[in-house]
Amino acid sequence: MRPPSTPRTMASRIRSIFSGSVGNLVEWYDWYVYSAFSLYFAPAFFPKGNLTAQLLNSAAIFAVGFLMRPLGGWLMGIYADRAGRKAALLASVLLMCGGSLLIALTPSYSQIGVAAPALLVLARLLQGLSVGGEYGTSATYLSEMADARHRGFFSSFQYVTLIAGQLLALLVQLALQQLLTPAELAAWGWRIPFGIGAAAALVALYLRRTMEETDAFQQEAAQPSAPKASQLRILLQHPREVLTVIGLTLGGTVVFYTFTTYVQKFLVNTTGFSKGQATLVSFGALGVAMLLQPLLGALSDRVGRRPVLLFFGIGATLLTVPLLTALARAQGLGEAFGLLLLAMLVISGYTSINAVVKAELFPTEIRALGVGLPYALTVAVFGGSAEYLALLAKDYGVEHWFYWYVTACAAVSLLVYWRMADTRATSRIRE
Repeated sequence: MRPPSTPRTMASRIRSIFSGSVGNLVEWYDWYVYSAFSLYFAPAFFPKGNLTAQLLNSAAIFAVGFLMRPLGGWLMGIYADRAGRKAALLASVLLMCGGSLLIALTPSYSQIGVAAPALLVLARLLQGLSVGGEYGTSATYLSEMADARHRGFFSSFQYVTLIAGQLLALLVQLALQQLLTPAELAAWGWRIPFGIGAAAALVALYLRRTMEETDAFQQEAAQPSAPKASQLRILLQHPREVLTVIGLTLGGTVVFYTFTTYVQKFLVNTTGFSKGQATLVSFGALGVAMLLQPLLGALSDRVGRRPVLLFFGIGATLLTVPLLTALARAQGLGEAFGLLLLAMLVISGYTSINAVVKAELFPTEIRALGVGLPYALTVAVFGGSAEYLALLAKDYGVEHWFYWYVTACAAVSLLVYWRMADTRATSRIRE
């Protein structure tokens, strides 16, 4: 282990950030491949019915996975703050591997009955635990590994790799749509991406073993040990910071999941595109969004975090209803792509810097827990339920109500951005 007193070179920082980011990519690929392929595997796990009903069932299990994320944020946050960021990141990717492998191997409802959806729930619980721990630890690791001048830029790679995971899931879907018939995809082809995810997680596990621990954690660990209160109790001594994370996340997560995860089903179920067309439009928009992350992250290093967050808050509050209304009526792929592109530009004001903003709020000894737990709680309640609420509103014939719900969530976060201090100037991350 490199002594924290030895200056870290930029090359060393980049190598560690790359190793951590590749693991993050694989984690999020495994998480999102569920949503990308639910159009195909929903009939395999649930009794026959109309498409919306089957999607509601798969969306409910998607939401169940989110319910485990607070537990993951709590357990992995404590583990990362005690044993190190590297150890927690290794544990999270191992859990994700197990969940993906279980989905790939689970027989269908026609073969084992109710045990099939039960095993699907178990797999999503494992993945939820993994992702819940991944976010806070990864945000902490990238923020602590970066130097102060480029912290926004390097931390933005959390969402570069998160979006890359989504893109990889969609790319696998596009490839399988070309190589297999719809009947083959529905029968067995949907298992392939989960098998790929399990194998890739093992590669990520190997890469993460080469990461260096952050200086901030090593310095904290080197302090003379003294009896301390539990980390959860220490976290509760920072109520303003915890509430800020919740407020930061609420609008961002609902808008993000609406325009990245749910939108593919929206384009099929509401706009009327084919599954292949919906995948193609989503893939293109997400590709541009991935490129926007480091640009806005670097901008925050110059102008501050708060102006970039305000850009998102104002844009999401004013544009969500018009964008979703126009997207529902889109006549061609070009029109749908342009609308999604505008949505991605707005969303990037949140995604590019939300990790570093949260990390800069907390002291080293509870940073991973402080970032991960309130974030995971908020995402579990609001992000995990977004797709289900959207489908439920459609099922009841009041889909436009969901548009206003997303707008209201964005407006709440806008109020938080308006009142908060700029964390770039008040950062608690040690150099």
